[in-house]
Amino acid sequence: MWERISSRSAGRLGFLGLTLMYAVLIGACMASLIGEGELSLGRHPVENLIKTAQDFARPSFLDVWFGDLHQGYRSDDGTVLRVENRRAVESRYLEGLASATWTTFRIATLGSLLGALLSLPLGILTARNLTAPLPLRLLAKGILDIARAIHTLVFGLVLVGIVGLGPTAGILAIAFHSMGTYGKLFAESIESLDMAAVDAVRSVGGSPIQVFFNAVWPAVLPQFVSSHLYIWEFNIRDSTILGVIGAGGLGLLITEATSLFQWGRLATVLLVVVVLVSSFDALGSRIRKALS
Repeated sequence: MWERISSRSAGRLGFLGLTLMYAVLIGACMASLIGEGELSLGRHPVENLIKTAQDFARPSFLDVWFGDLHQGYRSDDGTVLRVENRRAVESRYLEGLASATWTTFRIATLGSLLGALLSLPLGILTARNLTAPLPLRLLAKGILDIARAIHTLVFGLVLVGIVGLGPTAGILAIAFHSMGTYGKLFAESIESLDMAAVDAVRSVGGSPIQVFFNAVWPAVLPQFVSSHLYIWEFNIRDSTILGVIGAGGLGLLITEATSLFQWGRLATVLLVVVVLVSSFDALGSRIRKALS
């Protein structure tokens, strides 16, 4: 009993020590930024916040129904430069937005699938309970760690220079980064297996391939599917920024809106992102529930 109490006290003291270290780290980060003058809110932050909020409060898609049919643009001296039908202009913009949304979804979908396929053999080699040769296990783990450490945007910047602008660079960037996450989750799923079934197949002379497909794969498939759905959902969000580097999709429209301070159009694009991710999250939850 005294050993249990002592162990519990040591655990609490250890947690308290880690909490204090974290507090010291936070204090050091804050102090260094304040000392460098990097925590400034800028000039007129309240006025800027109010103006930005007002612009966001009226998404541009409302112009399809309520836009000015004869909106004029004038120079500083009052000369009319052009007159446009805001409803027609916004309708054409929404057509382009739909096309960009489809492009983003395709990038995330194909990139996620490719990442899962690339990671599967690496995850199998990394799983310690399958006793892969140590050099292969270390090599596979190194590849997965590197892929997970490099951000999707960095992969995209490199790949745009290799394969050129367009969705292909985005698909490969999503795949290479996701590969690291998929591989880690796959390996952890395999390591949590009850090894009785694996040992039973091995005891009757089953080959490594037979062991995998008869004892490992049926047991981990639900977890693999759940992990795939989660990362796929994450990649839909992640792929929206790849247009910034020329991969196409919603990121290009976000870049255009922010560069021109068109907060109404940015609000429209962000609403599409929220609806897309929320819809996929609801669908993924249903599938995961059916598998559980």
